[in-house]
Amino acid sequence: MVESTPVTVIGAGLAGCECAWQLARRGVPVRLLEMRPEQATPVHKTADFAELVCSNSLRSDHPHHAAGLLKREMERFDSLILQAARRAAVPAGSALAVDRESFSRAVTAALEGEPGIAVVRQEAIELPPGDVVLATGPLTSAAMTSALSRLLGSEHLYFYDAIAPIVDGASLDASRLFWGSRYGKGGGADYWNAAMNREEYAVFYQALTSAEVVAPHEFERALFFEGCLPIEELARRGVDTLRYGPMKPVGLRGPDGRRPWAVVQLRRESLSTEHFNLVGFQSRMKWGEQKRVLGLIPGFEHAEFLRFGQIHRNTFVNAPRHLNRFYQVAERPSLRLAGQITGVEGYLESAATGLAVGLYLALERRGRQAEPLPSSTALGALARHLTESDPEDFQPANIHYGLFWPPPEGRGRGDRRAAAAGRAHSELGAWAARNGLELTAPSQTAEPLEAVPAEVPA
Repeated sequence: MVESTPVTVIGAGLAGCECAWQLARRGVPVRLLEMRPEQATPVHKTADFAELVCSNSLRSDHPHHAAGLLKREMERFDSLILQAARRAAVPAGSALAVDRESFSRAVTAALEGEPGIAVVRQEAIELPPGDVVLATGPLTSAAMTSALSRLLGSEHLYFYDAIAPIVDGASLDASRLFWGSRYGKGGGADYWNAAMNREEYAVFYQALTSAEVVAPHEFERALFFEGCLPIEELARRGVDTLRYGPMKPVGLRGPDGRRPWAVVQLRRESLSTEHFNLVGFQSRMKWGEQKRVLGLIPGFEHAEFLRFGQIHRNTFVNAPRHLNRFYQVAERPSLRLAGQITGVEGYLESAATGLAVGLYLALERRGRQAEPLPSSTALGALARHLTESDPEDFQPANIHYGLFWPPPEGRGRGDRRAAAAGRAHSELGAWAARNGLELTAPSQTAEPLEAVPAEVPA
C-alpha cells in the first residue's frame, strides 16, 4: 500500500521533473508546482519543463567516466531525463548533448500526460505542510529564498558560486612542484606549489589578461565584488596584483631555497587524495581558454581538469550542516531538497539528486526503511559530497571519482575507473534488490560497461 497524500514537488527543472516521474511511476501521487509562465526568471525563455539555459551538454557519455557511469545508474531506474536526452541527442563526440527545445518538450509532455501528476502553474511563496521536495534550482525566487532562510538561517544560504578549478594530481608533473605551507605552518605540507620565475609569470599574465571570457548575465553583474573577483579580472588591475593576492610567494621557499616570483597553490579536495583545488582561481574564462591558460603553469603541461573555475548566480544551502544522506532537511525531515540548491553542480547531477529523492520517498511511502545508496556508486557519491564535505569550506561539485568511497583501485587511471564502474554497477544492483526496487535493462543507445576499453579519455 502507498499513502495517497500527494507529495508536493516545487520546481519543474531537471531535478523536480525527475523526482516527480520517479514517484508517480511507483504509485505515489504528485503535485508539481512550476511558477513559469506566471512568474518569469532572468534566463528562461519558455514555459516548458526542464529548460536548459546555460548549455545543451549533459557531459561525458563514456561508461567509465564518472558522468557516464552516473547516466547508466540513472537509466537503471527508468530516468525520464535520460530517456528524453537520448531521444533528443545531437552529435557531440563522446558527450551527450541534446536539442534543447526537443528535450524540454519531451519532458513536459511526459509529465503532463502522467495520470499520477497534477501540474499546478503557480509560484510557491511558502513551504506547504506534508512531504515536500524543494527543487527550485539556482534561481530560486525571492519569496522561497526568504522562506528557506527563515528555516535554515540566512548565514547557511549562499547566492553566488565562486568555484576554483579542480585538477587530477596524477596528470601533473610532480618534479616541477613542491610541498609546503607559508612559513611552514600546518606541518609544512598542506599545499602543493607550482612556482613561477619572472619570465614564466609574464607569459602566464599575458595569456590570462587576453583570454576570452564568458559575458555575465545582466542579473549577475552585481557578483563582481572584492571577495568574489575572477582571477582574470583581478589581473587586469595591474601586472603585480596576483603576486600580492592568490599567487603571492611570501613565506615560501622552493627546493633550491629561493623564494619564487609567483606561486600557484594547490589544496587537496576534502574527500579526495588525488584531486587538487587551485586556490583563488575562480574564473569567467571559457573552459577551452582555462585549459590553455592554466596549462602554462609549470607542471600543468598535460593537466586534466575535473572542473573548471566558475562564478555565477546560484542559490544553494550549506548541505553538510543541514542535509542527511536521504536529502532530508534536519530542521524539518518532511522537507527534502533536490537539484542545484543542494550544492551539486550541473544538469546531470541535479537530475540525479531528484531521482534519488524520488526513490527514497517512494520506499518510505511503502513503509520500508530505506538504506542510503552506497558511496561506491555515482548516485551515492553525490550524497557523500553533500553530507561529508567540510561545512566550513563547502562548494558545489560535479560528479567525479574523488567523491567515491572506497577510492577506486588499480594500477593506471583507466584501470581504476573501469574497476570503479564495475563495482558501482554490482553494488547498485545489490542495493536495489535489498530495497525491493526493480532495475530496468541498460540503455540500448549507450555503450554498456563491458563494451569499451579500460582507458578513459579526459
